[in-house]
Amino acid sequence: MKGIVFTEFLEMVEQKFGYKMVDDLLISSELPSKGVYTAVGTYSHKEMFSLVTQLSERSGIDASLLLDTFGSHIFEHFTSRYNHFFSSCTSAFEFLSSIEEHIHVEVQKLYPDAELPEFIISRPGDDVLSMIYKSERKLSFLALGLIKSTLAYYGETAEITMKDLSGDGHTVEFILTKV
Repeated sequence: MKGIVFTEFLEMVEQKFGYKMVDDLLISSELPSKGVYTAVGTYSHKEMFSLVTQLSERSGIDASLLLDTFGSHIFEHFTSRYNHFFSSCTSAFEFLSSIEEHIHVEVQKLYPDAELPEFIISRPGDDVLSMIYKSERKLSFLALGLIKSTLAYYGETAEITMKDLSGDGHTVEFILTKV
């Protein structure tokens, strides 16, 4: 997992819970990296789970909600740093449909060692988008936060249904229905 994900997560924790919480998380999580992340470095996704688990225990907020919130937070980073991806699309469905075949291709060019989730996209109807998320890292709630933020960015609303197809979170279908 790229270091930018960790640095943005810790920034979110500091903004929402204060620096002391960041410090406590880094100490209590016993991370192989010792919590020293560079944006372009690569780190085990297990460190993210450790940080999220510790934050959940300390804050009393469910880990899935923390990941959803983090998805919204990191979306802001993506829109400011990679605005050309967003400005080239006119709708949330168009943007989300381009993730696998356009955005992830460009990310792999920049960061060949990036471990990206796979998205299988289909359009069962004009107002419906199906996104099947596949990742061994099981961060579907992070993806949910990103999806919600994408809809908000384009000024659109949709009902989002999540269905765990694998039973363990590594394959999850998101069905977005415009409202």
